Amino acid sequence: MGSERPSARLGRLQVLVVEDEMMVALLVESMLAELGHDVAGPVGQLDAALQAARHEAIDLAILDININGGEVYPVADLLASRGIPFVFSTGYGRAGLPPRHKHRPTLHKPYRLDDMRAAIDAACASAAGREDDA
Repeated sequence: MGSERPSARLGRLQVLVVEDEMMVALLVESMLAELGHDVAGPVGQLDAALQAARHEAIDLAILDININGGEVYPVADLLASRGIPFVFSTGYGRAGLPPRHKHRPTLHKPYRLDDMRAAIDAACASAAGREDDA
């Protein structure tokens, strides 16, 4: 799978942002740009997020757990099946995550640039570890 995502190895990632609050999405985009990454989206609807997760060439995703009253877990499941790492973003913490995703990096809103960098590093390291095991 690593050969399909060369930008991840080079350090510049194509990041899908799934966030329904425009101000938060703009902040996330700004942080990602400061970290040297490119943004796909932002996407604020679950159907559009599923389409992007299914068809876009992305290296990583940042997923707001609550999207317009629904939950982002179908997108997370799809990304996991494709071997694409992701980070949850939430104001509620890890407590509500389903068991299948408890190990995923989670950003607790509000977060800082260093928090985002650490979560991205953790998600990519975890994905690289799974590839090494394959």
